[in-house]
Amino acid sequence: MEKSAKGIAEYLLQIKAIKLQPSNPFTWASGWKSPIYCDNRKTLSFPEVRSYIRDSFTQLIKELYPNAELIAGVATGAISHGALVADKMELPFIYVRSEAKEHGLGNQIEGYYLKGQKVVVVEDLISTGGSSLNAVKALREAGCDVLGMTAIFTYEFRKAADGFKSAGCRLDTLCNYSVLIETAVKAGYVTEADLETLRNWRLDPSVWGVK
Repeated sequence: MEKSAKGIAEYLLQIKAIKLQPSNPFTWASGWKSPIYCDNRKTLSFPEVRSYIRDSFTQLIKELYPNAELIAGVATGAISHGALVADKMELPFIYVRSEAKEHGLGNQIEGYYLKGQKVVVVEDLISTGGSSLNAVKALREAGCDVLGMTAIFTYEFRKAADGFKSAGCRLDTLCNYSVLIETAVKAGYVTEADLETLRNWRLDPSVWGVK
């Protein structure tokens, strides 16, 4: 999957789904300062890119989870990607909200599923892992057998790795921060001198850039 990871990194940079600004950091909703901003929803606007991601997901899931019976997307960013993967694999699809609706049937999980079904969860982005693991928890509480989670991209934060380990949930991603920044340097999106800044940010993002 190394070739696939580099290919996805190149696509994400080309279509500006990921932007790198080491000298002019972004501010996340959490208040963290960050030299990177990721918006994987943009991939859906580019047929070649979304097909590449769909096929990479499909290959990964077939290799790791040949007995998968159901694909679940995490709302909202991974609903479309999950549906594309499920269609390619000819499997049923459901999606998981961040919380149960306060009206109607009050569902947190939308779609038809059976208790005990073997589920692979599709996510678009892994940051701290909180919202992703919330979806895993909801599926387990509903009686689904969660085989693991796959995602387009991860920042590779230690907090996320620890969270998935504690939850006993396997996580595999198509691309990651390490591959992304190395690809960005080789392609000229950032300079070799920016690498140290980019690497240091990931080590402790909560305090990075705080004066």
